[in-house]
Amino acid sequence: MTEADAALHRIAADNLGIPLLRDGQLAGMRALAAGRDVLAVMPTGYGKSAIYQVAALYLHQNQGGTSSARRGPAVVVSPLIALQEDQLDGLLEDLGGTAAVAINSGRKDSEVADAWEAAERGEVTFLFLAPEQLAKTETVERLAALDVSLFVVDEAHCVSSWGHDFRPDYLRLGEVRAQLGKPPVAALTATASPPVRDEIQQRLKMEDPMVLVHGFDRGNIQLDVLRHLEDKDKHRAVVEQVAELKGPGLLYAATRKDTETYAAELTERGLRAEAYHAGRKQSERDHVHEQFLDDELDVVVATTAFGMGIDKPNVRFVIHADIPESLDAYYQEIGRSGRDGEPAAAVLHYRPEDLGLRKFFGTHTPDEESLLAVLTALCAASGPVAKKVLAEQTGFSPRKLTGLLNELEETRYVKAGKRGVRLEAGAKLPRVVERAVELAEARQRVDRSRIEMMRGYAETDGCRRQFLLGYFGEDLPEPCGNCDNCADGSAYEEDYDDGAAAAAGGEPFPLQAAVVHKEWGPGLVMRHEEDVITVLFEQEGYKTLSRQAVTEGKLLMLAK
Repeated sequence: MTEADAALHRIAADNLGIPLLRDGQLAGMRALAAGRDVLAVMPTGYGKSAIYQVAALYLHQNQGGTSSARRGPAVVVSPLIALQEDQLDGLLEDLGGTAAVAINSGRKDSEVADAWEAAERGEVTFLFLAPEQLAKTETVERLAALDVSLFVVDEAHCVSSWGHDFRPDYLRLGEVRAQLGKPPVAALTATASPPVRDEIQQRLKMEDPMVLVHGFDRGNIQLDVLRHLEDKDKHRAVVEQVAELKGPGLLYAATRKDTETYAAELTERGLRAEAYHAGRKQSERDHVHEQFLDDELDVVVATTAFGMGIDKPNVRFVIHADIPESLDAYYQEIGRSGRDGEPAAAVLHYRPEDLGLRKFFGTHTPDEESLLAVLTALCAASGPVAKKVLAEQTGFSPRKLTGLLNELEETRYVKAGKRGVRLEAGAKLPRVVERAVELAEARQRVDRSRIEMMRGYAETDGCRRQFLLGYFGEDLPEPCGNCDNCADGSAYEEDYDDGAAAAAGGEPFPLQAAVVHKEWGPGLVMRHEEDVITVLFEQEGYKTLSRQAVTEGKLLMLAK
């Protein structure tokens, strides 16, 4: 063991109470301490946070280790104030003093001022921020003066427009990192399929990152799908199942109204149930959150607004009353169960007609008139325009303007920098709008394809865990034995001999092979079944191709 590794182990044990490090943790800590970027894809509860926490303490205690290393705090960007406060409380309990501070809208002005002063005195090792704080020029300038040692992006899938929880404010983080002098970045997420991983690296401008992917196969979670024809039958079956299961557990529903209805019916059956959705007051949501963590509720009935970053080990079930919009979202949501390693259940109640609702939710048509208004304002300016000024000129709210600018930046004709937003010289405004629409339409095709992959999971006769892991680029050679299709034997009737065929040279397009389609362009082979190949295309999303058609029509070629 090297001297640095011994020091990292010692810090983990003595400062944070972590006597043993899991597979991947030490490698990530070592990389960050040496100045290398890290992308960690691990389920919540696996120990992603320990990677940056131990590395930051190592850098702080060793004054960076080298003359060129940074000596300031680790800046931790997290999308939820509750998530920030949980991590903050844990660090202060372990480290005390002002080792960790938070700057967010939930703090009083005096608390924010004290946090900045402590950071500027060099007393702070961890500084927590919400992404919207980094939209303020003065915040970034104050951070730049601190010689930031690490730039940590929690819930990093929010960076990616491929991700299921995309947040526009996150798109600025790559630029912010550059303005801070490009400190090493730690990107952390509990779920990221291959295209999401790629986009995280691109958006955060990561260079040769160490990519750690661990813990995807949660074998203790039983995967089941129950099919229904009528909505009322599905509703009744959901209530009856949740009422019979031993909690605590989570029930996800598509709409706020449904969460209220299910919670009321479960309460009538004697369960301690509460609804959680974005329409409730923040204080009410916080109270439900605390009750659930303290085992004072049997079930929380929620929209997707609930659950990000929650580390509650004894969740015994996650039931979905409606189909999620993607397998990315589904994997993260069911991964909130069984973190103690004990048996847990993940059940999807599926009605094919529900897919139409998801397609409706996923539809976004670019506002061409608003895009043109922003471009016109930029065109009239003699140089870069501050976002605040641009908002005043166009009359758009900061949130709407951020969304419009994100769409325009995708075209590469609009650039955002330290001095403001500018339009590339010679750009033709109608062409810029046209390009923004083209990119949005491509994104819609991808979103629709992800819904179809969700349908594929719900309707497969094969092993559901093989299907799920295959989506994330992981190969499970044999059926799992812990899903409904394995239980009834249908999974063993499917042909999944991917590894053997590829090893024998019999599979021309092995898993994870880069391919090119005559019409759809570059893609990545994600899954094999007996008669079909699933390929993820950059512009079209997931496509299921007939193996016979591919072979006879020579539709695919291995990329050179």
